[in-house]
Amino acid sequence: MRKRIAFIIIFGVSTFLVKADAAFQKFEKSTFYSVMASGDIDAIDKQIDILENGSINEKEGYEGALLMKKANLVKKPKDKLSLFKKGRIKFETALLANNENVEFHFLRLAIEEHAPKIVKYHNDIEKDKMLIINNFKNLPPIVQNAILDYCKTSKVLHKEDL
Repeated sequence: MRKRIAFIIIFGVSTFLVKADAAFQKFEKSTFYSVMASGDIDAIDKQIDILENGSINEKEGYEGALLMKKANLVKKPKDKLSLFKKGRIKFETALLANNENVEFHFLRLAIEEHAPKIVKYHNDIEKDKMLIINNFKNLPPIVQNAILDYCKTSKVLHKEDL
């Protein structure tokens, strides 16, 4: 019984400390793009915690993109589909609220390009590509760098296009 109580206390304190750590960290786009490029589920979860505890205007869009990225990394098909749907709803809602956000169109392009055919998330690739090409020079340097890094592996968007 004492071991169980000790475990509950230790687990509760460690969970609180992890959440508190995320609450004190600030969302940074450079870190966000590093996490999106990685295949690290723990880093994705940490970024989601930072977004949930933060107060940035566009957090739903970033959180949705992270959830869809995470869906690509989990093992169980049921979890993949559930995470993708949840992320898609958050992301598309944020994009509808701010359709002029070129950064979100870039994120959608990156997700669409790697989404499995079964989720039917490929309809806006050309539209997003053209929007990115036409507005690339107006984007913040961090986003421009993320796009240029993405171009190295993309089959749709190339550095020469920009």
